[in-house]
Amino acid sequence: MKKALLIVDVQNDFCPGGALAVNDGDKVVPVINNIMERFDMVISSQDWHPADSVHFEKWPPHCVAGTAGADFHPELDRAKIDLRLFKGTENRDDGYSAFEATNASLTAFLQEHSIQTLYVCGLTTDYCVKASVLDALKEGLHTCVITDAIAAVNQQPGDDKKALQEMYTGGCILVEADEIRG
Repeated sequence: MKKALLIVDVQNDFCPGGALAVNDGDKVVPVINNIMERFDMVISSQDWHPADSVHFEKWPPHCVAGTAGADFHPELDRAKIDLRLFKGTENRDDGYSAFEATNASLTAFLQEHSIQTLYVCGLTTDYCVKASVLDALKEGLHTCVITDAIAAVNQQPGDDKKALQEMYTGGCILVEADEIRG
């Protein structure tokens, strides 16, 4: 059974020092780099908001298309990424889920490559990771969350735990990186 890794929004603005920094957001990078080779395909998503996005009514401006904040974390190994997805690109959506990408269809890509199992990691557990996982489950994919390769915004204490519970209840499997075989 072929499997893919979905790296969600490991971008400068979600890492320490960024516009919407996640505590320890950068700590996911070495874990992700170490597991990429275990997958048949590697996919990434990036928030890619217009400067005047309605999304910024809810959140501080972040990941504005073409800015350094929207770039991948500098230590993320980009060479192994087979498909880059851009989301939140239009001024009418939040674009939390990688399945909402506007430049390519994640569903079509997975079908084209006969991927039935999707492992999800990245930022943030309680928003974009969760939305992507729940959409993957709706698509009928065998879906796993790599718990030591995610980090949460935690606007409210415990949002990370609630998100993990919602994903687990929805049907995903929670794994750690060292449990994944190549």
